[in-house]
Amino acid sequence: MLHTALFNRRLPYPVLAADIGGTNARFALIESPDQPVKLCGQVSTKAHETIQDAIRAGVLAQGYAAPRSAVLAVAAPISDGRIALTNASWVIEPSALIQDLGLEQVIMLNDFEAQALALPSLGNADLDQIGGGQIKANASKFVVGPGTGLGAGAMIRACGKWVPVPGEGGHVELGPVSDEEYRIWPFLERIGGRVGAEQVVCGAGLLRVAKAVAAADGIHRTYTTPADVSIAADSGDELAQKVMRLFCAALGRVAGDFALTSLAHGGVYLAGGIPPKISRWLHGDEFREAFEAKAPHSAIMKSIPTFIITHTSPALEGLAAYTRAPDDYLVELEGRSWHDDKVLQTI
Repeated sequence: MLHTALFNRRLPYPVLAADIGGTNARFALIESPDQPVKLCGQVSTKAHETIQDAIRAGVLAQGYAAPRSAVLAVAAPISDGRIALTNASWVIEPSALIQDLGLEQVIMLNDFEAQALALPSLGNADLDQIGGGQIKANASKFVVGPGTGLGAGAMIRACGKWVPVPGEGGHVELGPVSDEEYRIWPFLERIGGRVGAEQVVCGAGLLRVAKAVAAADGIHRTYTTPADVSIAADSGDELAQKVMRLFCAALGRVAGDFALTSLAHGGVYLAGGIPPKISRWLHGDEFREAFEAKAPHSAIMKSIPTFIITHTSPALEGLAAYTRAPDDYLVELEGRSWHDDKVLQTI
């Protein structure tokens, strides 16, 4: 029998940390509180039928120590007992993980909750600042991540604790603002009759925007992958350059909305696979101008710094930080922590 009640915030070591996205699953092992994180690499979610298979291939078969517990960050809302990934076919069942891998405890968090957990410990070497503004100590932070989808999460400071707040911010509305956007938006694909932020600000969104711009301008272009768009833009393709400017403005607008909503004086951080690859375009005018264009609060927005996260595995570092010092954070575990009943009886 398995329990989902609160059990133990201090996970038994070794702890397996996992960052499960729509495209890849990344694994790390934390052998003890004073040991550095051991990165175990990544596997494609399409290459394995279940997460158990991926763990066996990516961790256990590589000779790493067998974990006693696991803390997983997944690209999906957390629901009791059965978590279906938003942009991949895996359905994760913590009870099956415990039974199949012999674990004592499993904690499931939202992937951008884990990204938020990393924010307090990121240093200058992990960040590339865009524009002005300065971090205020012990102030709220926000992370936005365009990749396979668009993730978002807040990190709130309250009563001496850091409180990660997950959400589905990637699905907020994203309407046109400029004359050019009003001309292009009618050609954007709609889902349920609306244009959500994730339809524009993600990898597939680059292709959707490119298709819409080509249709609006009456120009034929075919891009197969999101990387095709940025490569073409860097090579001088004017249509692709327009797409990149629209993409950066849309990301800036969404990031600015989140910053204003949470008054993120601790900074707004761009995570995910795309921002480091398009840093040249993000350092252009469009992103920061759209971020700051929040009248009547433009002065507030100018004071909030924005960063590209350059750390290669921030979510895993966030999970490790929580594992080592869970009392520094307020993380809700009700309905998100599962345990082996036989272990529970020995406590």
